[in-house]
Amino acid sequence: MRPRPIPPDAEHIATLPPFTLLTLERIHVPATADECAKAAAEISRHGYVGFDTESKPTFHKGEASTGPHVVQFATSERAWLFQVNNPASREAIASLLGSTATVKVGFGLKSDRSHIRARLGAPLRAVLDLTTWFRQEGYRNEIGVKTAVAIVLGQQFSKSKRMSTSNWSLPTLSSGQQVYAANDAYGAIAVFNALNAGAAGAERRWPITGLDD
Repeated sequence: MRPRPIPPDAEHIATLPPFTLLTLERIHVPATADECAKAAAEISRHGYVGFDTESKPTFHKGEASTGPHVVQFATSERAWLFQVNNPASREAIASLLGSTATVKVGFGLKSDRSHIRARLGAPLRAVLDLTTWFRQEGYRNEIGVKTAVAIVLGQQFSKSKRMSTSNWSLPTLSSGQQVYAANDAYGAIAVFNALNAGAAGAERRWPITGLDD
């Protein structure tokens, strides 16, 4: 039996060169129904896209989450942030989430399926949770985007705790929120593309779920 791989610790990750983040000019926040439809059409051209959601945090015991409030998708070139509270975005979000032609790639997506259905009444289909794939590869700890970027790309992925706990239900996202949300999805597709490159990638069996339900 091969030994379990050991993920890099925080001290090692801090020594790695920085991961190049998507900047604002490559991040889109569609507002109108037409903009959302065009964004969905562009995203749908891709077989695999980075995916994540953001929700306004809860701070009190027993407080129920009202999220997700932002649903984000990313390719290797750009990212789109759909605001759930914007009625113009609902149809585009539902079509993308329910599509089995475009696989949504992310980390720690187990809870997203129930939250999305409860919030949007839409199924989440064709999902590749890379946390599951790393577990199948023998990693004992749950691997998120920051550790995955270090393992696969040898780079340091920076995440702002202040942004992660910010109010994602606001009608206008700050520039910091846009960069944070977009790169959560972008980091996922960057890791997937690196893993999938070359002959070894073609032989991988990806644990894609939601193709039949």
